[in-house]
Amino acid sequence: MSKEMIDKALERATDTKACVIGDGVLAETVPLLKAHFPGASRAIVICDPRTRAAAGEKVEGLLREAGIEVLEHIVEPDGKTFHADYHYVDEVRDAIKAVGVEKNGSAIVPVAVGSGVINDLTKRAAGELGIPYLTVGTAASVDGYSSFGAALRSPEGAKQTYPCPAPRVIVADIDVMRTAPAWMAASGFADLMAKVPAGADWILAYELGATPWHDSSWHTVQDGLKDAIGDPEGVAAMKTEPLSRFVEGLMLGGFAMQDMQSSRPASGAEHLFSHLLEMRDHTYKGEIVPHGIQVGVFTLFMCRVYEQILAYDYSKLDVEACLANWKPLEEQEKDGVAAFVGTKFADLGAKAVRAKFVDRETTRARLEKFKAEWPRIRARLEAQLVPSAEIERRLRVVGAPATPEEIGSTVEASLADAKKTIFMRDRYMALDFLTLTGQLDEFARKAFGV
Repeated sequence: MSKEMIDKALERATDTKACVIGDGVLAETVPLLKAHFPGASRAIVICDPRTRAAAGEKVEGLLREAGIEVLEHIVEPDGKTFHADYHYVDEVRDAIKAVGVEKNGSAIVPVAVGSGVINDLTKRAAGELGIPYLTVGTAASVDGYSSFGAALRSPEGAKQTYPCPAPRVIVADIDVMRTAPAWMAASGFADLMAKVPAGADWILAYELGATPWHDSSWHTVQDGLKDAIGDPEGVAAMKTEPLSRFVEGLMLGGFAMQDMQSSRPASGAEHLFSHLLEMRDHTYKGEIVPHGIQVGVFTLFMCRVYEQILAYDYSKLDVEACLANWKPLEEQEKDGVAAFVGTKFADLGAKAVRAKFVDRETTRARLEKFKAEWPRIRARLEAQLVPSAEIERRLRVVGAPATPEEIGSTVEASLADAKKTIFMRDRYMALDFLTLTGQLDEFARKAFGV
């Protein structure tokens, strides 16, 4: 991992023009703002009480010293913990509008100072107003700093990615990130390790003809990934070099999403388990379970699922037996509706089914080709994956949970969610494939050790 990889990724990024990562780079906020927001004379800092203390006050001071008028909006000023719910986007957008989006011909610059939630709220609010923004990351907790789109809960409660431009400038000061609670780095590290099974999901879907390939995005995420997640001990100790490589890995994931205009390069089935928990307002011991912490549990699960896929000889796949599991569109739509019956988003499953549906003969052709080319596909998947035992070890080293029970869920609930994930998105994954082959229940239970 190197600055050269960041610079190369920025060449393909649609929105972000500069990204600095390192000790003490907070001081570069003003020069970067002046360079990439020409003529800007006003800024509004969006933060919460914790991130204001971590970096917001210092950023405001730097801006004022440079002669920039500074305004501020604090989300939940009393310190209440909050999700990335859409009503906060409305709040942030209205706060920016209240002070005037433009004055004397110069647009105000929103400056998000925080981690994933603050960044996503500001990203969407700025996107709705049609103005670029700058983000100052305060924790190594997410890859969303640099991604296009904002992961938000809709007013109905469904977690989805809303389109909006990524930040024009990103400042990631490692000194600041060291002051964040340890669980935040654990969350980000787990989220970065998710790119291992997410990459396998993309390979599998592509080889089955169910998704397109995007070579530059693949390489942006994957070329430095194993190096970025290779020193969990160094990350846990907050050492500069491994922490910087890890943060660069997070940023590269977002830049790949900008390049492809999709989250496919950085997320697979493991993320959908987390989205299902968030849609149910899942908490543990009265606290919200961070997204990356949830993702880590199901990253381990998916790596264990893939180990069973690798152990099976699909060159002997009974295609006719698989086709017995294929259903016409109308029946699949009914299954999709049943997956979310009684919720506020009952049509979510049917939409996903319609997006992924292929007819019986196309399904047959896909399976026959997969069967014939299994040795090559298996080798490709094997090269992508990291042994599940090592994934679990690294989770433990950084202080991240590894089982559903450790985040307040259960194996049985997770098994039920495994069947629902295929109705969450239009994205084809290993769990779609195993549903068709009739192996999902067996492989999922073995992955959870039941």
